Amino acid sequence: DLPPSEFMQVADSTWLVLSVVSNGREPPGCQATGVTKIARSVIAPLAEHHVSVLMLSTYQTDFILVRERDLPVVIHTLAGEFDIYKEESGECVRVTCDDVSNGFLKPKPPASPTLHPVQSPQTRFCVLTVAPDTLPAIATMLIDVLFYSHSPPWDAATGSQDLDSITFFSFSLIEGYISIVMDAETQKQFPSDLLLTSSTGELWRMVRIGGQPLGFDECGIVAQIAEPLAAADISAYYISTFNFDHALVPEEGIAEVIQLLQQRQESGR
Repeated sequence: DLPPSEFMQVADSTWLVLSVVSNGREPPGCQATGVTKIARSVIAPLAEHHVSVLMLSTYQTDFILVRERDLPVVIHTLAGEFDIYKEESGECVRVTCDDVSNGFLKPKPPASPTLHPVQSPQTRFCVLTVAPDTLPAIATMLIDVLFYSHSPPWDAATGSQDLDSITFFSFSLIEGYISIVMDAETQKQFPSDLLLTSSTGELWRMVRIGGQPLGFDECGIVAQIAEPLAAADISAYYISTFNFDHALVPEEGIAEVIQLLQQRQESGR
């Protein structure tokens, strides 16, 4: 319903949403959550079959967006590991490979993925949720942060922002559930009794992937981050955006994460 505008960019592809529901059979001792929990079973296989994904973590769960044209490849890739369902008229209907086999072509093996630079600003972030009935109480503050907050100064010489500090605010409303990511300083503007977080109240640090906008055709970007973190059993909250990808990890683990990703880049050269 949004009117056409020269100010709004729209990616060519139409995307479909996959949500992964656990059946309770995680391996013993597996503590990782978020994107790293599905790194081996979902993200890595899709990357190997040259499927580009967008990742959206929320306070409640994680969603993987795939291009509609890649759906046959996705189903053939994941059917051996997962029971796959689609929603039709509010009902969940089982999907089999035969349902999408018409026109299916096994993709060519992808070329070696580009190893993108990673940057970690000093900003500390909070991952929060809000009860929907209390949303009107903070609506004015949300609008102020979303549309009127000042961004870090843009360096015309380098064409980039100062990553010692980064402005990042994410708001998602999915099936009535609200998820918010904001920096710790911005959180102080909101009533503490309305913003809900985990019982530990942990803070997160960000790893931003990409020195320039990533585009949508490249595959394996999420896998490059998720796989080494999964191997180290480190939780991650991952958000793909129009230009860059962002992984949030617990603050106390940021040094280990940077070391792991640097080792991954060095080994890939």
